[in-house]
Amino acid sequence: MYYNIAMKQETSLFSQYPVLLFDLDGTLSDPMLGITHSVQYALSKYDIQVDDLQTLCPFIGPPLQDSFRDFYHFTAEQADEACRYYHEFFVKTGMFENELYPGIPELLTKLKDADKKLMVATSKPEPLARQILAYFKIDGYFDFIGGDTLERTRSAKAEVIRYVIEQNALTDLEQLLMIGDRKHDIIGAKTIGIASVGVLYGYGDRPEMEKAGADCIVSTIEDLEKILL
Repeated sequence: MYYNIAMKQETSLFSQYPVLLFDLDGTLSDPMLGITHSVQYALSKYDIQVDDLQTLCPFIGPPLQDSFRDFYHFTAEQADEACRYYHEFFVKTGMFENELYPGIPELLTKLKDADKKLMVATSKPEPLARQILAYFKIDGYFDFIGGDTLERTRSAKAEVIRYVIEQNALTDLEQLLMIGDRKHDIIGAKTIGIASVGVLYGYGDRPEMEKAGADCIVSTIEDLEKILL
């Protein structure tokens, strides 16, 4: 287990947070095939052929429009159009090319048994996030599932976290803990003013989590369970 040297509190105190916000992609499930196939399909519309899906893994986690702009230098208009192509494939096929990380249902069960309030805060459009969680039969663990809109008007993680907070009238930010695998989760949490845990079993690495300023960094789901319970 690894803990950030700059974390704000003892690891044992992370078990005292009553409200836990989970990222979806790379934190609850591994969406590698579905996301990369969907990106591959969207890029093909611009005559960009990508055969190695591993090279598209950086698309997992960040807001989709940002990735098309950052990695392929699309204009804002092209990025919006590419997102529409992406979803054209994703809703038919890519959504289901996905699998839960082993141990996630067991972790969620233990957290609910400990009277934790569990929520999802994802940059994925909320209706799709709900479908995916229902497909895995874990939607019932969550008190609220929050995400972006289908029009991609709430894609920044800070905006999603703020939306979750407002929808649930969560007034005490010291009770909230954000859990995610990419810098966007950590930066979003810091922007709003809540604590965060970075996980390394997803698609972010330790330097990314450290630079973003995660309050705690864990390597495995087992380690995550140890600090949350």
